[in-house]
Amino acid sequence: MNIVVEGKAYIRNKIEHVCIGIEDGKIAKIAKILPKGEENYKFSREIILPAGIDIHVHFREPGFTHKEDFSTGTISAAFGGICCIFDMPNTKPPTTTKNAILDKIEIAKRKAYIDFGLYAGITDENFENIRDFAKYCNAFKIYLGSTTNALQLRKENLKDFFKNAEEFSDKPIMIHAEDEECLNKHRIVENNLIDHLRARPDVCEKKSIQTVHNCKSKKNRIHICHVSSADSIEFLKEAKGDISIGVTLHHLLFSINIKRKTLPDSFYKVNPPLRKKFDTETLIEHLTNGFIDVLESDHAPHTYEEKNINFDEAPNGIPGVETMYPLFLFWFSKNLISLGQLVSLISEKPARIMGLEKGVISEGKDADLIVVDLKNIQKIKAENLHYKCEWTPYEGMQAIFPSYTLVRGTPIVEEYILVGEKGYGEHIKTVNEEE
Repeated sequence: MNIVVEGKAYIRNKIEHVCIGIEDGKIAKIAKILPKGEENYKFSREIILPAGIDIHVHFREPGFTHKEDFSTGTISAAFGGICCIFDMPNTKPPTTTKNAILDKIEIAKRKAYIDFGLYAGITDENFENIRDFAKYCNAFKIYLGSTTNALQLRKENLKDFFKNAEEFSDKPIMIHAEDEECLNKHRIVENNLIDHLRARPDVCEKKSIQTVHNCKSKKNRIHICHVSSADSIEFLKEAKGDISIGVTLHHLLFSINIKRKTLPDSFYKVNPPLRKKFDTETLIEHLTNGFIDVLESDHAPHTYEEKNINFDEAPNGIPGVETMYPLFLFWFSKNLISLGQLVSLISEKPARIMGLEKGVISEGKDADLIVVDLKNIQKIKAENLHYKCEWTPYEGMQAIFPSYTLVRGTPIVEEYILVGEKGYGEHIKTVNEEE
């Protein structure tokens, strides 16, 4: 074996002491005892878990690299136990054409420390011509409501796009569900988080999800990103079918009446907005009962200076890729979520949705692993994170960061230190993609 990792690992829905043999980036053998490898790691106190997959990040490159780029973003992800990310299309230029997608792939290949995939943005201008670029993206992204640097598709064109997308049924369709007409009816000058919620009420999200449900075909694979309201959950419980559901860390942990607010309101401004306590409680209930499929960070950094302005003018979005898995590892340590639920939300189901050979510790899968000491609980501090934006809304919260993050068997983080190489991350190939 190239590498043998020994210790207590989460395998087949339980923790057991095993040796994990790795060959050419894949898990080749799992057994109680294995011969020594060329490299050997033995962990006695820690547990070995599947690395996370974040299907929703905005790494801001190209066009906004003063906020983040593929280097700093993937370093941050690795320190947070993430082995693979999928980047959203609202960059400059936006990833809405074949050339823009291919250019972004080349940028990421040079800079990424972990594996990555890309979304193609669907707009009123390109929804009829997706054959031109579909083979180069991992999935499609639709914004049905306006948001920061958004690429909109009018809902009048949604049904035609879904019909065109049937040819590419292997590719998920990711939805930012806020109805634009509904948002327009509620626009006001915003001074705080309560105003932001008034301007983007629950009904706009639910209405958009209903539209998607009514327009989609049986061949479309729909994922609703960052579901944030109890009303949306109730509708999806009745109509879910083959629609997968994502929630973010901030919609689970924060409401408009934030108790542990460490920054001005503008720093918590995000779309969809933070909602009422009842909404967060409903999301947590359906996260822990298995109804919600995926945890996603919606990592959307802006600089401190960009956020620290008048609320109405401040951009939407907050960083989260480095803190998502560690915060939920702390939840697990306090019995607030089971290990099986956590691994499903952050590894198994994201891998299944995106069609990856990742997400579980199993023979034949990519050797994407993290090593965690559950007793090493730390308080999150922005100064210890690796974002370009240099701030976090989770300042002071307790978390458990992995001591090791391995991507395809190669340590990217080792003993809490970056040891990976820029450009190691591979682009996740899509079906029939041209070389």
